[in-house]
Amino acid sequence: MKHSFLSSTALLVALATPAFALEKTAVLDTYADIAAAKYEDSLITAQALQTAVDALIAAPSAEALQATKQAWLAARVPYQQTEVYRFGNAIVDDWEGKVNAWPLDEGLIDYVDSAYGGPSDENELAALNVVASPSFALSGAQVDAAAITPAFLSDTLHEADGVEANVATGYHAIEFLLWGQDLNGHGAGAGNRSWTDYATGDDCTNDNCNRRGEYLKAATDLLVADLEWMTTQWQSDGAARAALMSDENTGLSAILTGMGSLSYGEQAGERMRLGLMLNDPEEEHDCFSDNTHNSHYYDGLGVQNVYLGEYVRVNGTLVSGPSLSDLVAATDASLDAEMRGKLSGTMMALGRIKTAAEAGFAYDQMLERGNDAGEALVMGGVNGLIDQTRSIERVVTALRLDQIAFEGSDSLDDPNAVFQ
Repeated sequence: MKHSFLSSTALLVALATPAFALEKTAVLDTYADIAAAKYEDSLITAQALQTAVDALIAAPSAEALQATKQAWLAARVPYQQTEVYRFGNAIVDDWEGKVNAWPLDEGLIDYVDSAYGGPSDENELAALNVVASPSFALSGAQVDAAAITPAFLSDTLHEADGVEANVATGYHAIEFLLWGQDLNGHGAGAGNRSWTDYATGDDCTNDNCNRRGEYLKAATDLLVADLEWMTTQWQSDGAARAALMSDENTGLSAILTGMGSLSYGEQAGERMRLGLMLNDPEEEHDCFSDNTHNSHYYDGLGVQNVYLGEYVRVNGTLVSGPSLSDLVAATDASLDAEMRGKLSGTMMALGRIKTAAEAGFAYDQMLERGNDAGEALVMGGVNGLIDQTRSIERVVTALRLDQIAFEGSDSLDDPNAVFQ
């Protein structure tokens, strides 16, 4: 991608003034304040999910399971808006796999349909079903899994054998335990796990209901603990904030790295274009719940609200302050207008996907081969994300920051490699 360098001496003068340096610090403060608010909202909604899980386990019913599903869906709204803090902030990248790793081999966790298959050369534990296995062999040693605890999930089962698909913790493990597999392919409908999978006595279906409840509770408690930790990192004395503020230009690069990498390689590529190329309903981010339209939408919103320096919290209050947009506008007002316009266009495209899905045209249906309407919707989002990345690159240049290598994706950069 080509960069255009500004020739105006006004930029050089502005960069040399203390006011410009002070504005950079204020922009970083806003970015960190929004991070603190987003992770705190993620924690608050995860705690509400935790309460719902406890109620489901204590008194299983169809109503309790539905309430828990709704709590999970609500918890995804603020969390997805934090993903823009990945890629540029090492502390987030090192931690993120605990809470949002995807895709996963769900057979590791619980029972699956017979068509799912069994162990493979890539993953011997792909169909372990730890819910039904109080002990199992791992790397030649016998593992005691009689007690399913947060420590067991995080220290033993998660990414067991070094296999990334062995996702045992986080939102998607919980999602699978609430919805079960989505066996509808490109047809309508999400996973359809019955509340009786958590029932007691003779009402229990698919066996091991107590252990399934233990797993659900352990995974949810661990999610809350992980979010508590990350929320702390963005407080005034937190390590993430300190790292961000240690150097102004490095901090600004972190913001733009997150925006560009999430927009391009991660969302446009791995989460959207790849699934469309493969026509695979398993290649959707929230594949058990059919919530992918919301995940995409709120990822996009996270990029936009970081640039604009404003975030609406789950309680309706606004967190805002000096923004990257303000900084760019002071340097090149036309570029700021371009960036705002590109972000708005992307949100419109992602909003069309969201609206269509809420009207009954689910995201996995959009991925079906030959579905022109679905392809148009998904590619509208992909093209918007790619287009805004071009402008993010121009912002990097305008602010005279070191060149940033955004995350890529074969689906965008080398499509033939996807099928090799």
